[in-house]
Amino acid sequence: MSAETPVISCQNVWKIFGNKPEDYLAQMPEGRTYDEIHSDGYIAGVSNVSLDIARGEMLVIMGLSGSGKSTLVRCFSRLHDITGGNIAVEGQDIMALNENELIELRRSKMGMVFQSFGLLPHRTVLENVAFPLEMRGQGRHDRRERAMEVIKLVGLEGREEYFPRELSGGQQQRVGIARSLAIEPDIWFLDEPFSALDPLIRREMQDEFLRLQEMLGKTIVFITHDFDEALRLADRIAIMKNGAVEQCDTPAQIVLNPATPYVKKFTEDIEKSRVVRASALTTPLNGSTVEGTPILDSATIQQLARQLINETRDVLPVADKDGALIGALNRQHALNVLLGDA
Repeated sequence: MSAETPVISCQNVWKIFGNKPEDYLAQMPEGRTYDEIHSDGYIAGVSNVSLDIARGEMLVIMGLSGSGKSTLVRCFSRLHDITGGNIAVEGQDIMALNENELIELRRSKMGMVFQSFGLLPHRTVLENVAFPLEMRGQGRHDRRERAMEVIKLVGLEGREEYFPRELSGGQQQRVGIARSLAIEPDIWFLDEPFSALDPLIRREMQDEFLRLQEMLGKTIVFITHDFDEALRLADRIAIMKNGAVEQCDTPAQIVLNPATPYVKKFTEDIEKSRVVRASALTTPLNGSTVEGTPILDSATIQQLARQLINETRDVLPVADKDGALIGALNRQHALNVLLGDA
């Protein structure tokens, strides 16, 4: 994680729906539960959430329907005004912005992709992608040139004159992604963008998304209810229930050390060895020497399975992608992840 100022920082954020929610929150007893708030005639869409999102990080927010995922992300962009707490974007308190400043922040810094593609049916792919640039007042030549760049980036070159009805579901989703990228956002919000796609196309879109993130290094908040998708995409996962964040950590730590029974239910059917990488089990050398050829820190325990089973050494050296030794892996700990605790 970066030590610099978080791109998004939210502290003790509440979003309560109901009559005069600010007055209710001001007099609400500390520790009031979701059900108790509901019995008072209010709904806690977001409940006392605090988290920071670093530059270039992909934070995946997940939970069941009604858990508060979309509400929280709408608070990040102030599509919802929060009831209490503080949200800062690039160090700027977004609740202090006037309407024009807020519109400018969204136009210049934020891109959004939603589950419904929201394409304009009577405009071509090129015209759909260029539409936000048109709304920004950019000249025709410049917006066409930028639209062509991102169309090529998402693999739709040659289809720029197609209409949405002439595209598959996966191709339509690529148009939506290209349109959000056209404005070159620093922050990218994606609300279940692949959930309407069939499994094969969904997997292809995840691959494409990972490729784009490798190239562009955006700060991304990605909503999903699919734990496999979260594990595949995330730097960190925030699991929500009843408006609150139950746990926010790396995929490996959530699988290895679920913080609550609710999180444990999410992880109990996950094969840990395909999620946990060697880096998650690596400990510092602290001046000691470990002999032998290092294993790669990014390798999953599943990928190392044969070597771990056949290995005779108790401790294995671990190196990063550049070959620099970063620590040691206890073989028994890795076998426990692979085979289960004895």
